Amino acid sequence: MKISEAAEEVLERMWICTNENNMVHVSLGSLGLNGSSPQIQELLEIENITISDTNASLTDEGAKNGRLVVRRHRLAERLLVDVLNTKDKYVHSSACEFEHILHRGIDDNVCTLLGHPSTCPHGKPIPEGECCKKARDELEQVVTPLSLLKKGQRGKIAYFNMKEEEKMQKMLAMGVLPGIPVNLVQSYPSYVFDLNHTRYAVDREIAESIFVRVE
Repeated sequence: MKISEAAEEVLERMWICTNENNMVHVSLGSLGLNGSSPQIQELLEIENITISDTNASLTDEGAKNGRLVVRRHRLAERLLVDVLNTKDKYVHSSACEFEHILHRGIDDNVCTLLGHPSTCPHGKPIPEGECCKKARDELEQVVTPLSLLKKGQRGKIAYFNMKEEEKMQKMLAMGVLPGIPVNLVQSYPSYVFDLNHTRYAVDREIAESIFVRVE
């Protein structure tokens, strides 16, 4: 069931209060709401919260949904800063709008693209997704930097991990995206690889930032 943006924002605030600020429940007044507010009525109807007097508590389903909203918001902040070079004073407000676009599945794609970041630009933890756990397991087995591939070795892009906005933009322009097949042609003096029937050359620093799932 789709939850309205206004109700998602309530879940987000409540999840942060209960999971990061160690609050047992959240007063409706602190949310600027009351028992008859549309968001509260919606969350009660779908059993995401319970109400006792003037306090609200998350149900198990509400906690799960709140965690997903927080994850999407903080991934949106990372995307805005790392890829789109958004200035700090606009990051939070822009992420509030952008998070509602990152539905389940899309948020994992963004997370993979960004190399499964553990924190948002403000240092707050990004809740893990299934993609993060899968990447961690695969990293221990078959994922390696492009710089460590042998000549002629093939694989698929797993993710790339770089902080410089200019280099990130270069990767996107080249089509270096998760799941794209890659074949290392040479490793000296520069790293040359085939990607989507096109040949590219990069320096060692970039080659060390591109992680490949080896075939």
